[in-house]
Amino acid sequence: MQATILQTNLQGTVKAIASKSHVHRLLICAALSERPSQILCSETSKDMEATAACLRALGADIQRGREGFAVKPIPAKNADLQCALHCGESGSTLRFMLPVVCALGGEFALYGEGRLPQRPLSPLYELLEEHGCVLSPQGSNPLLVQGKLQSGVYRMPGNVSSQFVSGLLFALPLLDGDSELHLDGKVESQPYIRMTLQALAQAGIQIRQEAQSFYIPGGQTYRTPERCCAEGDWSNAAFWLCAGGLSEQTVCCTNLDKHSLQGDKAVAELLSVFGAKVDWQGDACCVQTAPLQGIRIDAADIPDLVPVLAVVACGAEGETVITNAQRLRLKESDRLQTVYEMLYALGADITMHEDGFRIVGKGCLKGGTVEAHGDHRIAMAAAVAACICQQPVTVCGAQAVQKSYPGFFEDMQSLGAQIMLEEI
Repeated sequence: MQATILQTNLQGTVKAIASKSHVHRLLICAALSERPSQILCSETSKDMEATAACLRALGADIQRGREGFAVKPIPAKNADLQCALHCGESGSTLRFMLPVVCALGGEFALYGEGRLPQRPLSPLYELLEEHGCVLSPQGSNPLLVQGKLQSGVYRMPGNVSSQFVSGLLFALPLLDGDSELHLDGKVESQPYIRMTLQALAQAGIQIRQEAQSFYIPGGQTYRTPERCCAEGDWSNAAFWLCAGGLSEQTVCCTNLDKHSLQGDKAVAELLSVFGAKVDWQGDACCVQTAPLQGIRIDAADIPDLVPVLAVVACGAEGETVITNAQRLRLKESDRLQTVYEMLYALGADITMHEDGFRIVGKGCLKGGTVEAHGDHRIAMAAAVAACICQQPVTVCGAQAVQKSYPGFFEDMQSLGAQIMLEEI
């Protein structure tokens, strides 16, 4: 699909969709629980559905309704399973489910699409093999898994994907014996680990944390509440909030928790540092433009914000430097490269470094045609860039938004954008 954004004088209010990061966690906890539960979540996406499909393959009964997901857990008798799990392009799904199936025990084939089979699994891969499981070589598709995970001491660097940490935190309480998980060095993406711990605590799982170490009693039982409500998604709301900072009128996003553990709520503070006017009205975060100035951004804990913050940097005056974003090379695309290509094609003064960018903003871009490269955040960031472009922006491969935000272009139109969508 090709999307051409013709006019972008955005204003108005849009409701934040459910956080897929939160829904992944709630679905896994519910499927591992001893009792049925309901996850209130009015939206879905390909990534959410991938996690639900994997849990169904393990024996959970998950029904999608108007209000969300109704979950009947994996039967306790489902031991030594043999099944295939289809993870789509969802890195969260693969990295969360891999330790979980190892903890359940059996023989599994985990399939990935797009770049997912090539995305690294080390050091999680080696830890699982060290603790009793046999896996086919990294990069194989499907990834074959045999055996049952054993309790013990697990240690990994803190600067690897937080999804590896979360996957182990889901799995280790299921084992017979007690376990320890130690993270060495600087820990990145800590907000995502805190989100996992919050979901586990809500499900009755006890984990003691001391600094960068986690002590996990074995033989625990998941007991999720009967009803869980998914939070609004700060990661996707960021596109509208940044659009507000680049538009002539105010843009508000409702269904947001000011005190959420989601790391990407930092977008509100960063927009304020750029110079935009940020205001709260109940659960609505509202952003109005003002003269924007370039800033320095450490992206270690907020990598998903980098594409749209780079767009804001183009709409500011002066230099913005983004650092500690090297892990973007391992996303749905090489996201450092594709952000650079997207903004360069639109006329930005941007230089790519090993771990980020230097952007000299001039307040506007010229417009043009960009390729989404199968990456949902590139497609959405390019659409927001139209707010400061002198000519229309055409996004090739715009269907990539289906991965996390199927209604993105409809919501953009509701804020006043004129968009021409074409099937190619």
